[in-house]
Amino acid sequence: MFNHLSAVHALLRPARLLLASSPRSLTAARRLILGAMEPVAVRCLPGEPKLTISFRLDGTNKQMLRDQDEALGKVLARITNGIAKSQGKAKKSKKNNKGPPRQSPEPAAVKLYYEGQEVSDAVPNSEAWQDGAVLQVGDVKYAIRRNAPTFTAAELPVSLLAEFPVCPNLEIEFGNLQDCEFIWFRENPPNASPEASGEPPHGDGGWTEVGRGRVHVPSNQDIGHRLKLHCIPKDGTRDGPVEELVSAGAVEAGPGVCTFDNRHAYTLKEAEWPAVRVVTYNVLADVYAQTELSKTVLYPYCAPYALQLDYRQNLIKKELAGYNADIVCLQEVDKAVFSDSLTPALDAFGLDGVFRIKEKQHEGLAMFYRRSKFQLLSRHDIVLREALTSDPIHSVLLERVSANSALMGKVLQRATVLQVSVLEDLNKPSRKVCVANTHLYWHPKGGNVRLVQMGVALQHLSHVINENAPGAPLLFCGDFNSSPNSGVFQLLRETAVPLQHEDWRSSGPEESISMELLSAFPPLLSACGQPAYTNYVGGFHGCLDYIFIQPDSMQVEQVIPLPSHQEVTTYEALPSVAHPSDHIALICDLRWNP
Repeated sequence: MFNHLSAVHALLRPARLLLASSPRSLTAARRLILGAMEPVAVRCLPGEPKLTISFRLDGTNKQMLRDQDEALGKVLARITNGIAKSQGKAKKSKKNNKGPPRQSPEPAAVKLYYEGQEVSDAVPNSEAWQDGAVLQVGDVKYAIRRNAPTFTAAELPVSLLAEFPVCPNLEIEFGNLQDCEFIWFRENPPNASPEASGEPPHGDGGWTEVGRGRVHVPSNQDIGHRLKLHCIPKDGTRDGPVEELVSAGAVEAGPGVCTFDNRHAYTLKEAEWPAVRVVTYNVLADVYAQTELSKTVLYPYCAPYALQLDYRQNLIKKELAGYNADIVCLQEVDKAVFSDSLTPALDAFGLDGVFRIKEKQHEGLAMFYRRSKFQLLSRHDIVLREALTSDPIHSVLLERVSANSALMGKVLQRATVLQVSVLEDLNKPSRKVCVANTHLYWHPKGGNVRLVQMGVALQHLSHVINENAPGAPLLFCGDFNSSPNSGVFQLLRETAVPLQHEDWRSSGPEESISMELLSAFPPLLSACGQPAYTNYVGGFHGCLDYIFIQPDSMQVEQVIPLPSHQEVTTYEALPSVAHPSDHIALICDLRWNP
């Protein structure tokens, strides 16, 4: 034991001689020495029965799952036995190869030290494996890293385009993504040096450093080269094991000018308080873009590669990032796109998000908000058909719609959802806003169904505000699948739809109904007006998307111009190689009365 203690003391002695002046210096020296050792990663959480011990021994990764209340001695004995077995296999291999006989080595001593003192074999694992302890296996020392920052998921996008941001999909435990360090490298051509490429000689072997930061925008010089990312997980001053990611393919050339590039000139900076920038956008779900109907009938003019999800996600992420928005409402968001693409990308740009999937479908609604400006207080999402039949606040509407069983059946077939979030202004906590997001029934003859859906939505939103945020203004975004001459638009703008409105008869006499529908809100304002179109495909173009506000609480400060007709039709219609969706995003800056 004294020999082991002497070895540890000898290891620490140079640091004591150099930094004996202060306890803080000694701590720094100890971290320096431990950092030079091979790490042992220990994951041990209160309330969990097991802990994991991971390290590398003789070139092999070892991972042990042990009881937290087990005595340390059993773990050390297990490590010793493992070493002995490895030595026995090596001896047997030598014998089979008829090598010279070798004397069996003494089993390596396995001990654990903490602050220079050997830890007793009787101490339970949960107490023994402390951060900063040293595991000694023979002459090799390992630094114990207990609950060190660790990436539990790390992945680069499949498709990389020059001039388009690359955001890794990362999940971290015991750390903070905002504290982590990221170093990007470009693969050098065969038989080429970094100096030959004109880049500074920072890199490792066949790679040249090209950037730092969580988000990297490849340049045209990167075309044809793979990228590598070193991710260093951190939590303040603590760091963990480095994760290295290499792209599956090389950077490819981008499409050139996109429909949103000119719009970004209006959104170079975030809106200044008390203004708030809002975006609504139907991003075209992959489950719809990849159907045979989409490829041959709806979007036959679109290059097949431009309908691929990986390609379109590059464009969508660049487009959304460039708007510097505070609130983003998205429709037709694939579940995997939200979790694996949009969330990591927009998180890197300061946005948090929530998702509501449609029942029995693979796409839904997403709402993102800037975390430096807003706090999410509560969520009140509903499935409109379920709310109509189960919530007493809709009893009057339910009674009237039930009078026509055919219409009622059509309403009950739709899985349309309403996403409702109450946000609080971090600059002025007394300010709250109710953000609603929806995607109403799509069928051209479904005006009556959409009226019923909007009636349910408005009644629910009024109830949410009264119960959870009295006085908060409503911000209502979405793809309403309704033109400015529709009953839905009239209900929102004029607060009432008369019983003779043509939308009540939109799907024929069997599903027609005559009723007056009243809004639970005063007249709302379409913040972006009534554009000629927000949806432009080969066989149709029209205004279907809106951002509605309460004009007594919010005023329109700026509406970001839509792409010109020439830009939209450069490739005939949408989507295209320069635009990722069949819809166009609406963006506006709203001045919110303090």
